[in-house]
Amino acid sequence: MAKIITFGIQKGGSSKTTTSGVVAYLLSEEYRVLAVDMDSQGNLTELLTQQDIYDFQGVTVFEALKAQDAREYIHKITDKLHILAANDLLATFSKWLYNGGYHGNPSLVLAETLATVADQYDYIIVDTPPALGEQTINALAASDHVVAMFEASKFCYTALSRFLETCVHVQQLPEVNMEIVGILRGMIDSRRTDNKALLQIVGDEYGDLCFDTILTRTAAAGRISINGFLDNPELNVAVTQYRDFLKELIERVNK
Repeated sequence: MAKIITFGIQKGGSSKTTTSGVVAYLLSEEYRVLAVDMDSQGNLTELLTQQDIYDFQGVTVFEALKAQDAREYIHKITDKLHILAANDLLATFSKWLYNGGYHGNPSLVLAETLATVADQYDYIIVDTPPALGEQTINALAASDHVVAMFEASKFCYTALSRFLETCVHVQQLPEVNMEIVGILRGMIDSRRTDNKALLQIVGDEYGDLCFDTILTRTAAAGRISINGFLDNPELNVAVTQYRDFLKELIERVNK
């Protein structure tokens, strides 16, 4: 059965989507991987497929959620990397949940949906929106492991503790077996002393929960959204630091 790993924080600009996409791609070099886009912006969809989100109209994760069955809505990117795509109609997920569209536990729809295909993959990677709404709650509840993203900013520092509290709350839900596997820290600018200070504060406060790897923003990594993963001449440079993180991540989820 697949290990389901979600990347989250209710703060935009924290590299959730880039990290989710890179991790899914790197894992697919060796494993069978399903990427799940739970953000109605559809950025993970665009990142991995290099297609417009409206190319997937009517065959997205939202339709899979409404059917509680993912099998007919999965798109093949490579032999080992598939995706449940998203577009902006996913923003109506909460309305569908609470207006008679679903009659079970509203936090467990994604878990039920992914259960229909979990035996076909080694890893399922879930990207979340920058908000603590039903899309994020469902992603957390469906997960075996959650990575909290932290960028070195005051607002993200404030968001981090609230996100971890939300994870603890979700862990109390029935049928949920999720652990917070770690905090992935990222530096906006290595030349800024305030960035370094915030990274140190989080490291001191959360200790071993933090991954040793600290991501730095590089031009090559930033251009992955433009150049994609296939036929990208600077891909190896762009993903080098993510390979270090992935090694840590696999060790943690498999211990």
